[in-house]
Parts: sequence; C-alpha cells; structure tokens
Amino acid sequence: MARHTLSVTVTITTLTATAALLLSGCGGGDGDSSPGGIKGAGSGAGSASASAAASASASVSAGAPDVSVPDDLDLVFDFAKPSDARSAAALADAENYIRALDHGIAAQDPEDQAYKYYSDGPAAEYAKSQIKAWVKGSWTVTGTDQYSNAEATTLSNKNVVVTFCRNQAKFYSKEIKTGKILYTEESPSSYQKFTLLMNPPSGSSQAWKAMAIEVKGEVEECGA
Repeated sequence: MARHTLSVTVTITTLTATAALLLSGCGGGDGDSSPGGIKGAGSGAGSASASAAASASASVSAGAPDVSVPDDLDLVFDFAKPSDARSAAALADAENYIRALDHGIAAQDPEDQAYKYYSDGPAAEYAKSQIKAWVKGSWTVTGTDQYSNAEATTLSNKNVVVTFCRNQAKFYSKEIKTGKILYTEESPSSYQKFTLLMNPPSGSSQAWKAMAIEVKGEVEECGA
C-alpha cells in the first residue's frame, strides 16, 4: 500500500472451467493483487464532465439501480459504439459495471445493489472485494478515470468478451474523514487492460452481466 496506492492487477482464482475456457485462458493477472485502482494522494478534485454525465444517463435502462458517481469523479468512456447491437449492449453494461463499482465505493457499501445488478459470480466477488478494501481504508474516489480502446467479441454461445484500456494516472483516493486527496505520480502501473466476460440478459433482468474479470497492469498498449 505504498503511497496509499492500490493499483488493480487482479487474479480471479474462482473462475469456472467454462468461464476460463471462454476467456481463452484469461483469469490470471500479473501478481500485484492490491484492490480497486485506488490512486494515491494529491490536490484538488476533478469535476464531472457533461459528456461523462450524458454517457452515464444514456446507457442505463429503466428500472436499473442508481450508478451515479461523486461530482468530483470524472468517469470517462472514450469508446465508439459498435455497429452490432449485441456488442453495443454488452459494452454499455460493461461500462455500467465499472460505474456500479465506483458507486459502491462512494456509498461505502460492499453489499451495494448496483454492482449486483450488473455482475454475478467471480465478477461480483471482485467488485465486493474492491469496495471492501476502500471501506477498510476509509477512502472514496476522485479525479479522472478514463477508459478507451474497447473491443467486443461475440462467442459461439452468444456471450460477449469485452476488453478496454484504463488510464488511472489522474484517478485518486480521498480520505473520507479529512477530505485529503492522496496523489500519486503517473507510472507504468497507471495503464491497465480489462477483460470481461458478459452474459446476455436472462429471466426478468434487462442487463448484460459481467461474469468474469481479468485486470492486467503495466500494459504497454494502453499507455499514453
């Protein structure tokens, strides 16, 4: 936890054999198993951009839980919408899974309903563990958390594997009690690659759900 930083590079050890196969062997990170992309301390908070707010409201279906984030967190998804409707829907709810994770951190609630709506299995366990780590540290989220270079691949069973890059160079943790922002310097660990296995809606649910997640750190292709 040096520099009050928790950079995400996580190995999901509870993936089922089927999920592991669908992810083509993904499911192991590179060994730095600290949670949540919590980035260190620093100066002032960021402000939510109009584009991020519009993206959030536009991609959440009626009846879905609140996935709003604090005003001083600018959550940016710099993605082109896929032309294929299935890929577009899976990517939109992969974004909502990330929003839900930050919403749970801000709410300081490891049992928050938002991430449970957009995930199940190992991906839900991952979200819960991340939120618990932030709660334990008495931190919330601030700054700019940026995602780009998205790809969506439909599998033979109609699930979709979504990948995207993350730039957390300006994403920081903030002490809840004091409001102090814990800034850290940009480094190779600021750049990560996410892989999510998304299941299509079933039963009464209208959401695509993240079932498995892999986060790799220090990914050169995701660098600035």
